[in-house]
Amino acid sequence: MNHHILKATRETVHLGGFSDRLKPVLTIDSGDTIDVETYTGYYVYDKAPPEFLTPEFLDICQNLASEHKIAGGPHLLTGPIYVRDAEPGDVLEIELQAIAPSLPVGFNAIRTGWGALPQQFTQPGLRFIPLDLANNIAEFPAHSGIKIPLRPFFGILGVATPENSRTSIPPGSYGGNIDNRELQAGSRLFLPVFVPGGLFSIGDGHSAQGDGEVNVTAIETSMNGRIKLTLRKDLQLTTPIAETPTDIITMGFAPSLDTALELALKNMIALLERYTNLSAEDAYILCSLAVNFHITQVVNSPQKGVHGMLPKSILSHQISL
Repeated sequence: MNHHILKATRETVHLGGFSDRLKPVLTIDSGDTIDVETYTGYYVYDKAPPEFLTPEFLDICQNLASEHKIAGGPHLLTGPIYVRDAEPGDVLEIELQAIAPSLPVGFNAIRTGWGALPQQFTQPGLRFIPLDLANNIAEFPAHSGIKIPLRPFFGILGVATPENSRTSIPPGSYGGNIDNRELQAGSRLFLPVFVPGGLFSIGDGHSAQGDGEVNVTAIETSMNGRIKLTLRKDLQLTTPIAETPTDIITMGFAPSLDTALELALKNMIALLERYTNLSAEDAYILCSLAVNFHITQVVNSPQKGVHGMLPKSILSHQISL
């Protein structure tokens, strides 16, 4: 097993989406670890304070080649990473070993026509929010005394699919813009593989976010992390699942929250049937008694997200994913 360092430069990032035609920026073996750097704010850099900008980020924003601009999403992603021997039908396990903001400021943006209340909040808005990294908090609004704990995570963790290009905005079976704030350091995400090598990309760092992400954005933050990528040929998945130190998580993505909930619930029932040998009916009842379903996000059009959290503490034996 080897360790790699993947810096974010105009040669190693892509903008706006995923593509199986992108040349890998790093090739690894299963089980390798990577220190990865990500930037955010491509479309707002010209309005940003100096502490938001680095020479490398400015170079990306001003000189990113057209072949690295994949689709219409706003996200800068680092990658793709090619995992040797990964084939369609396999599963890629992403272990999130460390996640930390790289700069002492993030931003929040309201975009016209987006968000949970687009008819009420019609004007665009952009706020840069200082991060107190020493105390792990952000005060918002400034001087209000309201202190938000920082819980950093990567909003986008995804693999390529056979489409020529796919926008980075909606999540799906490939992962992508999941925006699940539970996926912090110490968690693992499991994604189906659709193309040779997997072609995994990462980005959209968030320092803090509420479930729902209702105004379109969190505290969007340039973020560094350490990840471990492991090829799992012993698993078969058609949709992402995750594990935190305390919970097993299933997910549902759909145009409506009702359907997203149904999918997250059905995925949890199937997981319980497989790993605990419960009947479908008993698993359904257990979901009503002990599984907590949360709105992940409602703004990554056209897909809303719901995730179900199964507390590992209630199980008589550990589920081994």
